[in-house]
Amino acid sequence: MLRNVLIAEDHECANISVQKTLRDLGIENTDYVYYCDDALKRIAKSQEAEPYDLLITDLYFDEDENPQIIKGGMELIEEARKIQPRLKVLVFSAENKAGIVEKLYNELNVDGYVCKGRRDAQELRIALDTITKNRRHFPVQLRQAIKQKNTYDFSDFDITIISLLSNGMLQKDIPTYLQQNQIRPSGLSSVEKRLNRMKEVLEFTKNEQLVAFCKDNGII
Repeated sequence: MLRNVLIAEDHECANISVQKTLRDLGIENTDYVYYCDDALKRIAKSQEAEPYDLLITDLYFDEDENPQIIKGGMELIEEARKIQPRLKVLVFSAENKAGIVEKLYNELNVDGYVCKGRRDAQELRIALDTITKNRRHFPVQLRQAIKQKNTYDFSDFDITIISLLSNGMLQKDIPTYLQQNQIRPSGLSSVEKRLNRMKEVLEFTKNEQLVAFCKDNGII
């Protein structure tokens, strides 16, 4: 059962929306802050009485006239877990890159993730219900994106080629760059084969689609 919840969200409208969702679920003991530093102080203070059951945090916080030591949600999660290792964490953010969300689960061991957008209040309710049952909430659409990303194991050579394309280099000019930087293989046929293989596995027809996919999923 979730009784005490701390919300770290710097946008007032989103903050109010999360509070309302919690109240609708019968969770009345909620605190909210607009800064990560304040969130960490609240978590530390709560250890003296009744610790929080759940931290709901955004990933990105706008900078203003109040300088902060902790500037983002990822760092906040890491520091909060040092104080309270078993604290449950739900990330509520507009970030939708599968690579970053995958890191949240695999490296930071978050209990749930909800992407801000259409029907996010409904998704938030589902996530909270799942976490209450001591399970992790993982959105279906992001699970599918990560599954797709993992169907191909990108090598350093692949990432170099895609990064060069992303920076505007023409495919025909890539071999020259590879030769100048002593990267092997460096022939045009090798570059073409790798690009064709990636597009085939990921079911793309154009280099632009491959580059966009790698950007969206944090591969480059």
